[in-house]
Amino acid sequence: MKILIRLPNWLGDVVMSTAFIYAVRQVYPDAIIDVIIKKELGGIASLIPGINNIHLFSKQDHKGLGGVYRFGKSLRAHQYAIFFNLPHSLSSFIMAWASGAKQRIGFNKEGGRFLLTRSFTKPANLHRVDEYVYLLEKFSGKIIANKQVSLAAEKPICANHTVIINFNSEAPSRRMPLDKGRNIINTLTNKFKHVNFLFIGSPKEARFIDELLVGLNHAGRLQNRAGKTNLQDLTSLMAGSKAVLTTDSGPAHLANALGIPTVVLFGAGNENNTAPYNKNGLQIIRYGQLTCEPCVRNTCKLYGIPKCMQMLDENKIIKALSLHLKDA
Repeated sequence: MKILIRLPNWLGDVVMSTAFIYAVRQVYPDAIIDVIIKKELGGIASLIPGINNIHLFSKQDHKGLGGVYRFGKSLRAHQYAIFFNLPHSLSSFIMAWASGAKQRIGFNKEGGRFLLTRSFTKPANLHRVDEYVYLLEKFSGKIIANKQVSLAAEKPICANHTVIINFNSEAPSRRMPLDKGRNIINTLTNKFKHVNFLFIGSPKEARFIDELLVGLNHAGRLQNRAGKTNLQDLTSLMAGSKAVLTTDSGPAHLANALGIPTVVLFGAGNENNTAPYNKNGLQIIRYGQLTCEPCVRNTCKLYGIPKCMQMLDENKIIKALSLHLKDA
């Protein structure tokens, strides 16, 4: 049997979908399991256990719904028996339909009911990992007891006593405010005298990190690697680090799936639905005293800046990292 899985469009969601791939392998142990993934995220697919072949999709190369249809049609020669669609967008449903897969499975949103052979109601208030696996359980009639979010780590390239920091997010409401970020960094460098701090981010986030680091104490122990690493390099950096301190973002899920101690700073996001899934080595910190938390909005309409991030307690961050930096 040949199975094709359309993976989600965001890094964190792709990492969380590894549990779905692992579950599909449990239900169909002898199947060929291929995936479709955004070209920009292709580097992470090679680190997901259980995948046979990877199809890279680019909106730039396949523009509009017509391009999506042509891409899906190009997959017909593979003769897939099942197409699992994890995003719930019209374009992903068109891709599934165009693929010619005998069974096309997904949630009945954005036209899924008409373009899929079987669609299911998206469950409310489930963690994203459980939501993905629920789709397989409904289709197969089998309960998945062992849900595993994991990636195969690259060879570590970090020096000892390195903490990786990610203060970025696609959503401004989840991004660390500059002044708060500077206070946190100075607190960390003053507390942990022998630790180097490596800052990560996409190329478009490099300027934010440059601005963040201007005039800070202990500059020699601060390094901006934003825009200088691909996803595979990033996993290598994380694999060699002592811990990762991050906002609610894709890198939080990446570190957690690699088994790295991860401290996640939550603002607008709802940790009950989208926190990293593996509990071992994971600590969640949020302010938790504003009536608007969590608002799950991409921008803060009430305060202009994300006050839920601005009010985070540096002492809680120190305490969380101290568990992994006892000799630093």
